[in-house]
Amino acid sequence: MKHLHSGKVRDLYQTDDGLLLMVASDRISAFDHVLTPDIPDKGTILTQMSLWWFEQLADVVPNHVAGPGPDGRSVLCRPLRMVPVECVARGYLTGSGLIDYRRDGEVSGVRLAPGLVDGSRLPEPVFTPSTKAAVGEHDEPISFERVVSEVGADVAEELRRITLAVYRRGAEIALERGIILADTKIELGWDADGVLTLGDEVLTPDSSRFWPLDRWEPGRQQPSFDKQYVRDWLTSPASGWDRASGEAPPPLPDDVVERTRDRYVEAYEKLTGQSFTG
Repeated sequence: MKHLHSGKVRDLYQTDDGLLLMVASDRISAFDHVLTPDIPDKGTILTQMSLWWFEQLADVVPNHVAGPGPDGRSVLCRPLRMVPVECVARGYLTGSGLIDYRRDGEVSGVRLAPGLVDGSRLPEPVFTPSTKAAVGEHDEPISFERVVSEVGADVAEELRRITLAVYRRGAEIALERGIILADTKIELGWDADGVLTLGDEVLTPDSSRFWPLDRWEPGRQQPSFDKQYVRDWLTSPASGWDRASGEAPPPLPDDVVERTRDRYVEAYEKLTGQSFTG
């Protein structure tokens, strides 16, 4: 197979028959850095969760999956011409969206009601796209009008429709399992017939924020099933890391690695109803 690309988390290869093999590594990234050490089984968890979600979303949007790969962490995919926009949906206010809201009362050009706090549920999910940055660079929020200028009005409307439909289906399923889907980022591209198609991964702890419903309390940072635990450690005094220094983050301690893995496994098992066996 021909190696095509390595991202923060995934490696991409081209097979002899023209399909792509997408391999999810155990790498974990935060704040635009790939961290060390790896999180054991993370790649397998992400792949199996994505495959499960692709099935749940099959009637919402077509996807790029052509079949399982030779191991539990890889997927055979049809090639797509990717949309040059990160498609983000938010049902709750937190993270970078909260930072932008506190600064100017809006997220990606979407004006929100005053008085919202960390963890506030929005009246309706909103489409908050961003740029698609290269490895080591940071995605920046952009307005819907900017998306229109990038891809045209019709495509922009379809990106918004699909992104919000994926979010609503995911949030509905997660809520039935006692989990809040706070926000998610999806990747879309055109297939060989020009149909917008869901690619990459979908609704995993790497691309989404998952919160336990019974512990949701607006006004504070929420407990989570995703890599927010790693972000929190990196920004705590315990890490000794100054994010503004430009230096690489320190290695993750063993207990942070173990607890992060536990959160990924718990998210997989709660959402899919299946036991993770590695």
